[in-house]
Amino acid sequence: MSAAEYHIPVMLSQCIDGLAIRPDGVYVDLTFGGGGHSKEILKHLGPEGHLYGFDQDEDAAANALEHPNFTFVQANFRDLKRYLRLYGVNKVHGILADLGISSHQIDEPTRGFSTRFDGDLDMRMNQLAGLSAKKVLNTYEESALHKIFGIYGEVKNAKTLAQAVVSDRAVREFETIEQFKQLLQKMAPRGREFKYFAQVFQALRIEVNDEMGALEEMLHQTVEVLKPGGRLVVMSYHSLEDRMVKNFINKGKLQGEVEKDFYGNLIRPLEPVSRKAIQANPEEVALNNRARSAKLRIAKKV
Repeated sequence: MSAAEYHIPVMLSQCIDGLAIRPDGVYVDLTFGGGGHSKEILKHLGPEGHLYGFDQDEDAAANALEHPNFTFVQANFRDLKRYLRLYGVNKVHGILADLGISSHQIDEPTRGFSTRFDGDLDMRMNQLAGLSAKKVLNTYEESALHKIFGIYGEVKNAKTLAQAVVSDRAVREFETIEQFKQLLQKMAPRGREFKYFAQVFQALRIEVNDEMGALEEMLHQTVEVLKPGGRLVVMSYHSLEDRMVKNFINKGKLQGEVEKDFYGNLIRPLEPVSRKAIQANPEEVALNNRARSAKLRIAKKV
């Protein structure tokens, strides 16, 4: 499969502008995917520049670029600092993270990310990981399921859904997407089934891949590895992620609490380059539906 079919990068030019690439700089694409952003970054690098592309997905590794200025790192971005050190890199000029799930992962029935196909309830970004959506649904306690559906999926009837999952699995364990959808169909608000399915699947995906934990660890490490004046460019697709990124950039803390120095100045390692999140224009949204919910935030290391 070609990288173009794999994933259409969202807000590509805005991401590249946000990185303010210098030809001799060292950059990191934390979410390599089909390589769309990486290819564009490489066009702006001279012979002295270098790009490191991270992705834990086996399928992404198959798209790794053959380029003298590029190194593919098959790892979760929560291990950013550790892997850069392995390559002898302590500081970089810019870091890009596109937190969306790739079109390829959604469109591949065997991965279990989409409600459009039947298949195993998998949802693992790293297919060597132990926890799958099937395991979450069949083994988690009702209180844990309630929390996942409510917080990660912002599902209104999260408690009732958690009770129904526990009740159904007592009769027959969940195996396939179609089987799980039969339960969701009964729980979904009339006429809003598709949105409901998407919220529940998002919640499971975030739990299976510990996406919020990985994002938290990654954000803290970006501050350590960025050079002064270095850029952090992050694109998120749901409010939980965006809130965490926004708080970290604006206030230096993930939960949004503010710390000030003796003179009342805000203590934060990064400062926002754009005051508000950048969103895709209507033309791009018309061409690529994934861009609809994307929010891009750009920061500079103080």
